Amino acid sequence: MELPYVTLPLDETLSRRWDRFYARPAGRPRHVEEGLWRRTQDPRNAEQSGWAGPEDARRRIVHYRHEFSADPARGLALAQMYVFHSCAYPGPEAALHHDQVGKALVAGNWTQLGETVWRRGSLRCAVRTHEVHPQDVRAGRAMPAGYRHVEVTVRSDGYRPAGPGEAELPWKVLAGGMRVKDRRGEPEIVSDLSGLAGFLPFQVEVGCGMSVEAGIPALHRLHEVYRVTDRSDDSFVLSPEADTFLTGLLGAPEAKLPELVEMFGACLRAEPTPAHRVLRSLARAGHLVGPVVTNNFDGLFDRLGMQECYVRRYDEQVPDVPFLPEARALLVIGSHADRRRVQARARQRGLKVFFLDPEGFEDHGVWRPYPVEGAREGDVLCRRPATPALTDFAALLGADK
Repeated sequence: MELPYVTLPLDETLSRRWDRFYARPAGRPRHVEEGLWRRTQDPRNAEQSGWAGPEDARRRIVHYRHEFSADPARGLALAQMYVFHSCAYPGPEAALHHDQVGKALVAGNWTQLGETVWRRGSLRCAVRTHEVHPQDVRAGRAMPAGYRHVEVTVRSDGYRPAGPGEAELPWKVLAGGMRVKDRRGEPEIVSDLSGLAGFLPFQVEVGCGMSVEAGIPALHRLHEVYRVTDRSDDSFVLSPEADTFLTGLLGAPEAKLPELVEMFGACLRAEPTPAHRVLRSLARAGHLVGPVVTNNFDGLFDRLGMQECYVRRYDEQVPDVPFLPEARALLVIGSHADRRRVQARARQRGLKVFFLDPEGFEDHGVWRPYPVEGAREGDVLCRRPATPALTDFAALLGADK
């Protein structure tokens, strides 16, 4: 397995896009894709984690960071990759997981370089085990008796960490506490956004809904790729039998890598939708003010010349959001649980909160309800897709030209 791993050819349009928005970005490094999940058992998440008593303390942490490069001759390529996978299981389950990793290394024709290190082309794999994890000792976390820890790190030759704290990031996120679901309130349900016209100018927060309309996979696709959530019932993947991520990556890297790079390629290829352009028209007309608050990493608003306030984080903290003094409302489009604190801060400042969200999505021909978790009494919810609802609203304001 050799890197750079070419993922798709670049035509003139994509080459120019790369040079302008990825190779020399203003702000965050857009040539990097990163994700981090922690899955733990706790009485507060028992429905998803399977927690049934104090002996249930299974834990999985998955952190990845991939760097991409591009040139017209070779195309878009995965230049460097990093995957960190840590699990804590009862002894027999940890032993099974460790055995599965070992068999995958053999099946994948990795060459053992030492007791804990393997090589396959440009990739290196390190496997370590702990009876008591040093990070748990440092944090004062006590695991049930008999639990064991297995850690696997896969990285490319010459991989450059993002900074000295990269290895500590998963543990800082773990120490930050789990995300507890909010209790849904009773927003006013409306058929359109006409009520927003009484609260101009407004600011906007955008989730992945508009990106999905642009052809980018929903974020739950990454949950499938890295096997952190079982999509059939939304349960956490917390067993060696259900966790097929590492066995796939180690046992057949050439087959797994296309999945690891598909999200980045989709973002590069995607075009802003009519909904993105309507929001730009509303901003030019003065009805929409401030930067677009977003946790999307596709940069579609940036391509339209609109400023973005990027709030994606891996813990429960949300950075300061620049609410403008003249803003009277916050319109939240396709954003569900993760950024609910942005909405809470808007309410604290006296802004009226409007949601534009169908509260569900089509999944292989099946409608899956997906309620907006952060909606509260006093909020307004319009259950329409973004493009038609925003188009009608812009026409109402005469900003559709």
